[in-house]
Amino acid sequence: MKQVSILGATGSIGDSTLKVIRHNRDRYQIHSLVANQNVEKMFALCEEFLPQYAILEDQHAATELHLRVKSAGLKVEVLSGESAIIEIVQAPEVDLVVAAIVGAKGFLSSLAAARAGKTILLANKETLVVGGELFMQAVKKFGATILPIDSEHNALFQSLPKNADGTASYEGVKRLILTASGGPFRGFSREQLEQVTLEQALKHPNWAMGAKVTIDSATLMNKGLEFIEAHFLFEMPVEKINVVVHPQSMIHSLVEYVDGSLISQMGEADMSIPIAHALAYPERVISGAKSLDLTKMPILTFEEPDLVAFPALRLAKESLVAGASHLVALNAANEVFVEKFLQKQLRFVEISDKLATILDNVTISNSALQDEASLLAYDQSIRLLAQKMI
Repeated sequence: MKQVSILGATGSIGDSTLKVIRHNRDRYQIHSLVANQNVEKMFALCEEFLPQYAILEDQHAATELHLRVKSAGLKVEVLSGESAIIEIVQAPEVDLVVAAIVGAKGFLSSLAAARAGKTILLANKETLVVGGELFMQAVKKFGATILPIDSEHNALFQSLPKNADGTASYEGVKRLILTASGGPFRGFSREQLEQVTLEQALKHPNWAMGAKVTIDSATLMNKGLEFIEAHFLFEMPVEKINVVVHPQSMIHSLVEYVDGSLISQMGEADMSIPIAHALAYPERVISGAKSLDLTKMPILTFEEPDLVAFPALRLAKESLVAGASHLVALNAANEVFVEKFLQKQLRFVEISDKLATILDNVTISNSALQDEASLLAYDQSIRLLAQKMI
């Protein structure tokens, strides 16, 4: 039975992971659950799964959870803080680490898991955006295994040929094609985007996700971050990665081969599917997702993304070419601006507009960002700068 540590247990990826585990309780044991501050939900999960450890980043929330766990007589050790998370992911008994903390704050725990040689089910794309080179170096040096659970990257992984050890091979691959739904504002002009509301932006047409990722999907920044992730994860040159808008979200990504073949992965828009694939790889288990009925599918369409109305995708590509300093700035500023939009302190179009301003004024060299300390210090400086622009 595999021991699983879930980072981001109370979020949407955590929900989907636990859904799969409920269908496969004979295969997986929850070793540890990590969240930010949701005491109520974490307590319910402790009652259901009885993990060895429950960790909340917020100290006050952890204290409250400890009292509730103790009162209920549950044999769950409650911890708090990032140092506890890092210690847990490195525990020898942990087999699988689900890295699903949202944003750059998930970087250090993902890096720690890589340095411990763990099998990491990676949902935290910011790990690769903020420190892709450093993270992948650790993966190779310490023999970690990365199994992507973003639907697009998991689709690419499933569609790529495999080496004898189960890792992805790139023999005969011409390019990778990431699909994007286009979000709730597909087809909108810049003028129309000037008028959109927070409530409209939070209504994704196909996927149920957390607020931050939903807004990133609306701006197309999510696809930009995934573009960067694909580059590092699959060691693919920028010119061999493409994005197409596929509004139906039935085909989750494609691999084109030199002979003209296109291989894709299809399925319902349900995160349980890629998570089940990664949990059991190279085997297959029940995900709990419904089957795709081919006879009732809509017509599948594809189109080019509108980089004029939605410049975030272009900014992400340009940042990848520019290097680490721009990548850190891109992610840090975007996180600040999205949060301010969620608080109704920014208009939708200002997210990308202000992001472009930040990126136009990056002065630090890539060579100055060689380790996690320098990366995170620069991340904080960009966040402060972005805050001043509100």
